[in-house]
Amino acid sequence: MSAERKFVKVAVFVLVYNLIVIAWGAFVRISFSGDGCGSHWPLCNGELMPSFENIKTAVEFSHRVSSGLVLPLTIAMIVMAHRTFGSKRAATKWSWATLLFVCISATVGMLLVKFGWVGQNDSMGRAITLAAHLINTMLLLGALTAAIWYGSGRPKIAMKGMAGWLAVVGSLAVLLVGMSGAVTSLGDTIFPRGSSLQVITEGLSPTGHFLLRLRIWHPFIAVAVSLILFFAVIVLSDICERKEVRTYGRRVIGVVALQLLVGLVNVWMKAPAAMAIVHLLLADVLWILTVRLWLSAIESPKRVPVSAGAAVEG
Repeated sequence: MSAERKFVKVAVFVLVYNLIVIAWGAFVRISFSGDGCGSHWPLCNGELMPSFENIKTAVEFSHRVSSGLVLPLTIAMIVMAHRTFGSKRAATKWSWATLLFVCISATVGMLLVKFGWVGQNDSMGRAITLAAHLINTMLLLGALTAAIWYGSGRPKIAMKGMAGWLAVVGSLAVLLVGMSGAVTSLGDTIFPRGSSLQVITEGLSPTGHFLLRLRIWHPFIAVAVSLILFFAVIVLSDICERKEVRTYGRRVIGVVALQLLVGLVNVWMKAPAAMAIVHLLLADVLWILTVRLWLSAIESPKRVPVSAGAAVEG
């Protein structure tokens, strides 16, 4: 096996491992276990190895350990990138970008613990930090996806043309819906409601809690972003020559449709923990696929329309 293929395999493993850590982190929030280690960080309740008499402590500590392993895995990936590609290749640079986002993620996690933005805390600070945490996580996954792309031998590309503009607008749209989803999920966790009518009534109330008022906007944002992605896929499939653009476009549309379905089920079932985690993971998968679509579309040469006269001569 070539060194390039070994790097890609390691990068894919790091990507999948991060998805597992993300899912476990969502469970920590949903189970109100974020204060399982108190306000201590990086120690847990002031101890390197705490007692696990409290289930919340076990859940939070296991999340810290699994999150902590992301750092050495990322460093190992960077070392492999330097040995395989050198310091100036795109795969190496995106590996370093991954490390940056990993460090930011750890810092945000520390802030959540230190400021007590865990458990039943419903402050604006927690909502903003949680949204920022979600965006940073998606950027981390995007950096890993780019590292895998370039590690596979794809040439360096520049954001330009219609494909570049669609990539920028589409990326911002997906980040926006992810951010609103994070805030909505927090509201669903802290303020569970017995009926959709109650959610709508409280969301429209000008005196209601901001989490209740914000969460009714998420479905509308999700539909708007779905339309943007659908439009982007149609345009890119038309202007790009490479077949894989259409292949990844179909995958993006498929995951978008599945996300909308899961969202409806989430509303109907009042956002159970398992469905909330599935919804989050699908959002991450959608982001990975869209980044892959943008990279392929920007690299793909444009189709050259053939005139009627040229077609006859041919």
